[in-house]
This record gives sequence, C-alpha cells and structure tokens, in this order.
Amino acid sequence: MTRTYRTSDFDYSLPPELIAQTPATERGGSRLLVVDPVAEAAARFADLTFSRFPSLVSPGDLLVLNTTRVRHARLLGTRPSGAPAEVLLLHPAESGAWLAMGKPGSALREGKRIRLGPGAEIETVAVREDGQRVVRFVGLEASAAIARYGQLPLPPYISRAPGPEDEQRYQTVYAEREGSVAAPTAGLHFTEGMLQALEKRGVRIARLDLEVGPGTFKPVETDTLAEHPMHAERFEVPEETAAAIADTRAGGGAVWAVGTTVVRALESAADESGAVRPGMADTRLMITPGHRFRVVDRLLTNFHLPRSTLLMLVAAFAGYDTTMAAYAHAVRERYRFYSYGDAMAVTRRAMCSTSS
Repeated sequence: MTRTYRTSDFDYSLPPELIAQTPATERGGSRLLVVDPVAEAAARFADLTFSRFPSLVSPGDLLVLNTTRVRHARLLGTRPSGAPAEVLLLHPAESGAWLAMGKPGSALREGKRIRLGPGAEIETVAVREDGQRVVRFVGLEASAAIARYGQLPLPPYISRAPGPEDEQRYQTVYAEREGSVAAPTAGLHFTEGMLQALEKRGVRIARLDLEVGPGTFKPVETDTLAEHPMHAERFEVPEETAAAIADTRAGGGAVWAVGTTVVRALESAADESGAVRPGMADTRLMITPGHRFRVVDRLLTNFHLPRSTLLMLVAAFAGYDTTMAAYAHAVRERYRFYSYGDAMAVTRRAMCSTSS
C-alpha cells in the first residue's frame, strides 16, 4: 500500500551546535555515514571517514559531478536613507539586466536604487509576479561591480560573514563555469588526489552543470508535497556524459550521483527507458517518495534541512524510514550537518513507493 506523506513527516530535531559553521580542517577530512537500506538493521549504517569513500566505488562504476561554480552573487549596499540593503543576483537577463532577490523588499521596489559604493548602484527595473526583481547596474558594468563588491553567498544558517578560507572551501576542486548561488556541497569533500585515485582504480568520472538556485534552502511550507512551488534550475548534460552513463549501464556498473543536484539533472534528462538525453534545459522536478529512479544507483550527499525538498529526495532514494533513521543516527553520533558538514553515501532501494 502506498503511503501518503505530509511535509511534517520530514521534520526532525537538530541541536544547533551540529550545524557546521566552518569546513573540516582539511578538505576530505569529514566523516561519512554509509547507508544500506536493504541490510539487516544492525548493519544498515556504517560510520567511516570520507577518506574511505573510494573503497565504496567499484571499478567500472561512474561518478557524475556537478561542475558549477558559485558566483560572488551577494551585494551589500545602502538605501538613500543610509539603511542597509542586500541584493542576491540569480541570473543574467536581457540587455545587461539581472534577475535578483533582495531584502528588505521595500528597498527593491521598481525605480528604487541601492548604493554599492562610489559611482556604483543597482536599480530595480521591474518586479515580477514570483517576487524576483529585474535589476540593472548603474555606474559600473555588472562584471566590474561583482568583482569589486560581490561576496560569496554563504547559506543563511552559517552565522558569519564569508572569509578568505571560504573562497577555496566553498567551491569544489573541479568547479568550472560560474552560475550558482550555492555550492553543490557533496562535492566539497573531494580532493584532486582522491579523484585521480578513483580514476586509477578504473572508476569513470563524468561531469554536468546544474546552476544551484536559492530555492535549495527554501523549506516546504505547504502541508501537501505536491502543492509546493518547486524552483527552476538550469542544467546541461554533455554528450560525453550521456554516453558514459549508457556505457556504464551496459557494462553492469553503478551510476553514482555526487549530490542531489546531479540526481535532479539526470532524472530530468532521462526518458522512460532511462536513456539520458544530452543538452540544456530547466528542471522543476521535485523528487519525493514514490519516484521511480531511472538513472542513479548510488548517491553521495550531505545532510539536509528539515522539511526541505532535498531531504524528500533522499527519502525517495533510500526509503523514508531508512532516511529518517539515518538522520536520527547522525544526530546521536554528533555528525556535522548542512553545507560544511559531513557526508552520507546511500544505496538506492529497488522500490521506493513503500514507507520502509
């Protein structure tokens, strides 16, 4: 019998001190919770260090990475009154304009300007129905203004300003094209040496690009999951990645997704048979328990916020009961949570339409 889930089913209690405020001392030095949904209860969870991750990946498997780079998208300025204001750039728009969000909302009404510094302002050109703003830069070109005034947009649960260390540690070692307002955090654990060691063991590595949007931090506020307005994210799957997935599946290997962003991109790009179509598209796919996975067999992910679409995706992948038990285990064992926290490696359940 298929279970109906409510948003409240994805709530859990997290002591605030378990929310990681800084990265691990060394990249790759995090802990790793291994979750096997079909194992006996006593063997379902294994507590490892992330340095052991390569031992979980078999020769012939495929590791798919999201190569997006975080843009210095947060701009702090002042209103004409001198009061502070903030703009978060989302995407370039037409004619040099940008889509943006900001606070307070009153500072980004149509025609209002926010001063960034001498001779540099941001003006709101229009307010869209979804609340996003169309803004333009005044006095400086966008690229120059971002280079001079832009900050890395650390997540809202990190209660400090970004520092020099974040310039390196809030980007993956394989980041390429700027486009995201948040890091694909599962990839933050990898060092270049670990990726090279995986390739030497016969593990293939493929890449795609999904631009992580601000909706990744937005909790689901509707009681019914299907009523949540899922945010759109742009992604591109290269032809060589689609071919590598087909080759891996034909050879009996497992497809590993490094992060929920990779899962969303691949599952969005797949047809009913599981063949991945290369190309660029937007996705609003919301993966919840009952989803039939067509591509991904294994998932590496961090621990996610309560009531979030990312936690729901993991529950769809591993099974609801297993996922919530894994989170309870992680809290008991004092794992570090969220973007700068520890990781979890999960094997997909064959059937995800039941509660276990």
